[in-house]
Amino acid sequence: MAVDLSGGISRDRELVFAERPQGEGIRDAVNVWIEESNAAFAMRIGVEAVSDLWDTHQVWLDIAFASGRVLVVRDHFATLSPIGPEGQPTVLGSGPLRFRCVEPFRTWTASFDGEAIETTATDLISGSLAPDLPRCSVTFEVEMEMAAPPWQPGSLVKEAGQALQGEQGEFMSPRYEQLFRATGRMRIAGDPFDFTGNGLRIRRQGFRKFEGFWGHAWQSALFPSGKAFGCNIYPPREGVANYNEGFIFSGDGTLKPVQVVKAPWLTRLVTSGDGVTVVLQAADGETITIEGETFINTRSLGAKELPADFPIVQQAHARYSWDGETTVGMVERSSPPSKMQL
Repeated sequence: MAVDLSGGISRDRELVFAERPQGEGIRDAVNVWIEESNAAFAMRIGVEAVSDLWDTHQVWLDIAFASGRVLVVRDHFATLSPIGPEGQPTVLGSGPLRFRCVEPFRTWTASFDGEAIETTATDLISGSLAPDLPRCSVTFEVEMEMAAPPWQPGSLVKEAGQALQGEQGEFMSPRYEQLFRATGRMRIAGDPFDFTGNGLRIRRQGFRKFEGFWGHAWQSALFPSGKAFGCNIYPPREGVANYNEGFIFSGDGTLKPVQVVKAPWLTRLVTSGDGVTVVLQAADGETITIEGETFINTRSLGAKELPADFPIVQQAHARYSWDGETTVGMVERSSPPSKMQL
């Protein structure tokens, strides 16, 4: 059976905004997670363009090594032109970072040429970046070849779609995500090396808010055989039908809907070795256990002023095992400090 890599989503949704969108808090964003094939390092790369600050977009970059070394960028830079070589708005870029859609739902590229802060996973998960940390030069070029249909949250499970109609949908914003295989070239402080890996691309356009958010567990990975999984769940809360949705993919055909029956909620902050095994179940009763353990953990550092007990967001990369097959993939989790062992 052939694989429709668009998943039925219009190709136009791969285009970025050609000009500032109308309305406060409207975002245009591309984010990717990449795990090197042998778990030597992993990357999280993103450009967040917000209508309120359209002349500068925010760049997010973590290059996290299994040794604990992390290279970080968190800054706003001048916006790059969105018009690509084909004359369409296929580029989302800011300062040193540039994403380009080469072919919708098939090929994207990411490139960076700038400086990053030198830190460690231990210091990063402590929640701050010292202003006097050393910097080093970083350049990379990555080609991303999509390997599964995109998952559009709310489209697979009826109850999940209903949950996203309200406030829970505003936490996530209109989006879809797609697994890929990556080939890259990187140079750090002058030292060059090539790499291959797996990754997840997230494409998001629309309004997004964070106030009221109470946590989540989000995971995804692509295996060598072509099979894959992805899932996202918000913690159950009294009086609220929590969002809970995911998929498994055989490597052929379409995504099969599943829900999470056992999630690895975030309860502590460590630099690696956290268990992230997840248990999924399909409507036909099929139960899937995917064993996981993180090999490097980082942390999202956002605004300095946050509401009391606002969830801490951990971004990590894991080794996963499913029916004897192993791979590397992503995991992002968040929990309020009051529910964690800090």
